[in-house]
Amino acid sequence: MLELRPNCECCDKDLPPESTEALICTFECTFCESCASGVLNQQCPNCGGSFVSRPIRPAQLLGKYPASATRVHKPGGCVANS
Repeated sequence: MLELRPNCECCDKDLPPESTEALICTFECTFCESCASGVLNQQCPNCGGSFVSRPIRPAQLLGKYPASATRVHKPGGCVANS
């Protein structure tokens, strides 16, 4: 089951479970659209993979299957892979 991480790893922007601007890679690294397209050039800095839109978990299932509350953030910002 997807963790639905609560923030962008680059800029720490909040990305709640219903966010339509959250993007993930195959390892669930999570970024906002702005960082993914602008800073990272659509390539995950952690694994080198591409991004897809993170699915939105139906609100009625969030109680039983809550989103993660653990924030992952790189305080120095992100750097695109070369």
